[in-house]
Amino acid sequence: MDSITQAALGATVAGAMAGKRCNGKVLLAGALLGTLPDLDVFIDYGDDISNTVKHRGFSHSLLILLPFSLLLAGLIQRVKPVANWSFSRLWLLIAACLITHPLLDNFTSYGTQLLWPIAGYFSLSSVFIIDPLYTLPLLIAIGFGLARKSALSRYCAIALCVSSMYLGWSLAAKAYIEQRAAASLDTLGINADAVFITPTPFNTLLWRIVVLDGERYWEGLASVLDAEQEVEFIAQRRGSWPLPVEPEHLQALKTFTHGFVRFDQQDKQLVVADLRLGMFGNLAFKFVFAEQDSAGQWQPIVPTRLAQGELKGDFSKLKDRALGDQQINASLDLCPSPCGLNASQLND
Repeated sequence: MDSITQAALGATVAGAMAGKRCNGKVLLAGALLGTLPDLDVFIDYGDDISNTVKHRGFSHSLLILLPFSLLLAGLIQRVKPVANWSFSRLWLLIAACLITHPLLDNFTSYGTQLLWPIAGYFSLSSVFIIDPLYTLPLLIAIGFGLARKSALSRYCAIALCVSSMYLGWSLAAKAYIEQRAAASLDTLGINADAVFITPTPFNTLLWRIVVLDGERYWEGLASVLDAEQEVEFIAQRRGSWPLPVEPEHLQALKTFTHGFVRFDQQDKQLVVADLRLGMFGNLAFKFVFAEQDSAGQWQPIVPTRLAQGELKGDFSKLKDRALGDQQINASLDLCPSPCGLNASQLND
């Protein structure tokens, strides 16, 4: 999640656990602890692929954060003890502020290595990386609590309950969309190799569905407010790696994305994109893996990330589609020209 959300979460967790000891300093300490795991973005692992796939690694691991919280609590108690705070209470507060960060990140689509150094990316993919409906209760509780300090801890606890209920709603909404997607794919006769479902930006009403199907993939949009249950899908070319051997960086990216990648040839460059993050023609993570030489042969290079560039499509229709307007088709006018074909038009 974004830094503001993580800071707000850390502050409210600290406020709720501090009880009558809660004050502005406790909230500030919680906010700092809540953002601490994301400091790994300042680590340079040597190339753009490594920086991408190793983010949310050791600094987000429960196996690291729990012993680190013990160490930090012990250091504070030794160097500058907090009056009227036992070691166990201080440790629990620090641990809670730290581990709720990766646990919340786990609800997004990016992938979090919760058990590093044990390999594996965890992702429930039920909330967008920025979701005001999750963050606002936390910020409101902090604001009201600071204005009425006697109730600060109680406001924090209430806000955490409300935000947690919202996360529960997101999982229920995703499960509903999963059922609709599975039924629609069966009706259309699409044999899915894998299905990925994620909310569209800033909401949990409208969901993006990506279906791998050999060297093509399907994209669809479904709102929980749709009157019709069937999901319309648009087919896109997925492409394939043109060289006989896949480099380690490509294998790492495929592991990170669970295979949801697309291959494109653009201006004598071979571009590999993460299909999970972004929408249609506006994918957020694209990397150049190879370039064509004068003889037209592909030469692998150290992958570099492409700038996202100007967003394509009419995003003003996103709200109407989220509210269940199925007159806006699955491409949502965001598919770059030329668009793919829907299931009824595809002949190959």
